[in-house]
Amino acid sequence: MTAPLTGLRVLDLATLFAGPLAATMLGDFGAEVIKVEHPRKPDPSRGHGPSKDGVGLWWKLLGRNKRTITLDLSKDGGRGTLLRLAASSDVIIENFRPGTLEKWRLGWAELSAANPRLVLARVTGFGQFGPYAHRPGFGTLAEAMSGFAAITGEPDTPPTLPPFGLADSIAGLATAYAVMTALAARDRTADGHGQVIDMAIIEPILTVLGPQPLWYDQLGHVQPRLGNRSQNNAPRNTYRTADGSWVAVSTSAQSVAERVLRLVGRPELTTEPWFATGVDRARHADELDEAVGAWIARHSRSEVIDAFEKAEAAVAPIQDVREVMADPQYAALDTITTVDDPELGPLRMQNVLFRLTETPGGIRWAGRPHGADTDTVLTELGLTAAEITALRAEGAL
Repeated sequence: MTAPLTGLRVLDLATLFAGPLAATMLGDFGAEVIKVEHPRKPDPSRGHGPSKDGVGLWWKLLGRNKRTITLDLSKDGGRGTLLRLAASSDVIIENFRPGTLEKWRLGWAELSAANPRLVLARVTGFGQFGPYAHRPGFGTLAEAMSGFAAITGEPDTPPTLPPFGLADSIAGLATAYAVMTALAARDRTADGHGQVIDMAIIEPILTVLGPQPLWYDQLGHVQPRLGNRSQNNAPRNTYRTADGSWVAVSTSAQSVAERVLRLVGRPELTTEPWFATGVDRARHADELDEAVGAWIARHSRSEVIDAFEKAEAAVAPIQDVREVMADPQYAALDTITTVDDPELGPLRMQNVLFRLTETPGGIRWAGRPHGADTDTVLTELGLTAAEITALRAEGAL
């Protein structure tokens, strides 16, 4: 079956991690993604985290479904080649500091002149304007600024940052959505003109944090750090089982909270006046945690999960990656799929983000070596062998 984004061409000029992830999401559903890297400074994700036989594994995930070429955009030859590529592309994703493309004479004026239908997604830490626009921006700073770190961790411990690229990943997904929105707008306008997307990494994470600004605006309420608890419902926590494992329990729904307390042998608590709402239950979290935690501590993890499932109460095991890779639900969904790679052999990695019944996405290949497709892509673009040689002599490739 033809993937839904077949025929869409995306130039991925970005690095670390939001912009490239957006391009990956588009490539997963059929877009032709051309990854443009500096000839002498590859995307740093190639060197992030563990590697095997000198090959970065993070890149194998982030670079999947992308052809890779090298261009030095600061060189005249690199600039000219990018403009030629832009003329036949639909989307460019970049994450240089504001003003960098303009310095190379590759700003919106030049790119849209080369291709009026182009959509340019500009992904930066703080956006294209404002007092912080020219600061170096990383997802860690967004996690700090947005309020995420302030509410994460135990009440009496320091604010906690996530041990992975949370803000970058959220911004990557948001950028893919923004690209599709801009393309839909382009295709519905009479002139078919593209536009610029200004994606600030500090913003999408603030959106997913929920109504904190609204609470503060209307009530002066500042959400505190509560560890694994919630100020909206209880019991909601992680609990240790008799065999030393951990489980997570959630009772966002009133009916589920009642089932949990009946299951653990404390039905009398459900008749307390304060049990009737999640907020009031949260004020009695100590009492509820003691009731649930004591029962769970007397049973093994498998016993807890079986009992909760029979009671139609919400529970999940706390799994590390080893257990994720063996989990039967993930296996049924093919969430972790196998990709054959010419460098490393079979690779198991996350599958595409969602399933479509009629036009599914797929992983055609894992991340390719630096510049592996340069000659092929430029030849397809119409450059002669002599022109490609001249670009290399200039240092543009």
